[in-house]
Amino acid sequence: MLLPWLLPACVLGLWALLSLGGLVPAYLLPPPGQVLATARDYIFAPPGSAPYAGRFLSDALASLGRVGGGFALAVLLGLPLGLISGRLRFMRLFLDTFINGVRAVPGIAWLPLALVWFGIGFKTTVFLVALAAFFPIYLGAAAGARQVNPLYMRSGAMLGLGRGQLIFSVLIPAAMPHVVTGLRLGLGISFAYLVLGELTGVPDGLGAAIMDARMLGRVDIIVMGILLIAVIGRLCDLAMVGGLKLLKSVRRR
Repeated sequence: MLLPWLLPACVLGLWALLSLGGLVPAYLLPPPGQVLATARDYIFAPPGSAPYAGRFLSDALASLGRVGGGFALAVLLGLPLGLISGRLRFMRLFLDTFINGVRAVPGIAWLPLALVWFGIGFKTTVFLVALAAFFPIYLGAAAGARQVNPLYMRSGAMLGLGRGQLIFSVLIPAAMPHVVTGLRLGLGISFAYLVLGELTGVPDGLGAAIMDARMLGRVDIIVMGILLIAVIGRLCDLAMVGGLKLLKSVRRR
């Protein structure tokens, strides 16, 4: 289907028009061909043959490890707390003021404190990613749990389901549309905070490559890094949604 590719094609065409037509100088917006050549060297060229050549695999694995660690921590905390908050009014009153207050603090404000606590490296980035992803996951789970019809829970109890069975067989499936929305938003924001964490001076990662390129004035590498993060983020989103659909289909059998 061509429709999903229509808007990216329009953006690419506008980019080519602005850069190749001389409307924007190359030092501000390199032409697509230059960025593509840079990406080819970054991904496929032997290490050392050109600046940043052959770094893609190690940078991507480092970034995915940080995103995966932070996102997993956010799911482990945000999903159960959200479900509990959505079902129990006492927990909602207990948690909401604190969580929504912390949610209002921008991520950049946490960065100096994270550096003091964890230093430069893996832990700081995982902390920032987990902190950012927690809130949409928590809010999505809480909204989904609140909208589950109480009759579903009562019917399950009447059929002999225990508390754990009610949670996994009734509550979570019924709340799943909101849960999935929260997970997707959390995963998306994880990549934004990944770059924030990697701008602190870590030696590898896609965000680190972008930061190094800024210091060297290599705008083509900056644009390439942004595009690669967009592609990897989209692939991770598709993988997560596909995995959840597969899990749902297996569970129905």
